[in-house]
Amino acid sequence: MIDPDRSLIRLLAETGALFFADDLRLKDGRPTPYFVNVGAFRTGRLVLEMGRGLAAMIERQGLLDRVDVVVGPSYKGSALAVAAAAALWLDFGRETAFDYDRQKVKMHGEATGVGAGFVTGALTDGARLYIVDDVASSMATKIELIRKLKAEEEKQNIRFEVLGVGICLDREQTTAVYDDQGRVIEGQKGEDARAAFTEATRLGGDNPLGLSVDGVPVHSLMGISRVIEVLYRDQTPVLVGGKWEPISPELKARFDDYQRTYGP
Repeated sequence: MIDPDRSLIRLLAETGALFFADDLRLKDGRPTPYFVNVGAFRTGRLVLEMGRGLAAMIERQGLLDRVDVVVGPSYKGSALAVAAAAALWLDFGRETAFDYDRQKVKMHGEATGVGAGFVTGALTDGARLYIVDDVASSMATKIELIRKLKAEEEKQNIRFEVLGVGICLDREQTTAVYDDQGRVIEGQKGEDARAAFTEATRLGGDNPLGLSVDGVPVHSLMGISRVIEVLYRDQTPVLVGGKWEPISPELKARFDDYQRTYGP
């Protein structure tokens, strides 16, 4: 029987979605020896494989009959939301809507006089949402999407329930730390990114992001430590400095040191 987890790990390597290079930086400004670009899953087969993983994760969480809309943040999360909704139908017979945010609010056509911050119109009153995205680093993209969802609630005078967030790959990192000038401080740990997100979405007081009594839980298909361990043990070629080669002991040690520095 094929292990779906290992199958996706292998695809990360084969597509070059996971790669190592010098002088890489994350969106939050921190250095990193590796990067994961799920945009490399650029064919129908590949994106459906990731969608099937996300759909299976929704089923494992006991949410199969509860999710009404799969939502993905633009841009990479958009394709993942479509793929997950398609996989829910293909693999589980569950017809689920999908939606994703606009980078610019639409003011014409069906949105005349109202303004539409999301694309498909699936975000109706009482809808139960499940958010999907490619990678979890600081969770900043997910926080931004939650803000957009809250703004949509207020604009339309409706309410959503966010059941959870599903991530293809968890970088297993803390949040970035910045100085008084907003510059990232390298080598310092912040908060556990996933735990901080759940706390930020907890209902209580005047919390502007409050969506759930216990906060919105975060689930992941893969954690980066297991991904690297599997690829290293199997000596699966990955992109390293633009060349295909197995992960060397030196590169594995560099990754381990990075995780000690920025891991939770």
